[in-house]
Amino acid sequence: MSLIDYAVIGLLVITSTVMGTVLILLGHFVRPRKPNPAKLQPYESGVPDVSPPRGRFTPRFYLVALLFVVFDVEAIFLYPWAVAFDALALYGYVQAALFVGILLLGLLYEWRKGALEWV
Repeated sequence: MSLIDYAVIGLLVITSTVMGTVLILLGHFVRPRKPNPAKLQPYESGVPDVSPPRGRFTPRFYLVALLFVVFDVEAIFLYPWAVAFDALALYGYVQAALFVGILLLGLLYEWRKGALEWV
């Protein structure tokens, strides 16, 4: 790999950072500034709020979300393996089977502990 390959990535990072910053600042300077109490109240579907706007989530929700992310990321690791399946031969198959086996053990552990229950 040469430095030109990394320069393209650096240019992309710099461009996206500058573009995001410019768009946020542009929105800040262009928007109208006429606040009043009616505009500052929360409003949805024509019905004013009667309860606090922030609901409480149990830690179980976050646990299930985290488990979803973990098992969704494993698909990202299996995709390159599937693309290079012919080149990896038996060694690649054994490694992928071991990876999926470890994930399956983790899923069974979580299931047994009740992490997937919505009670």
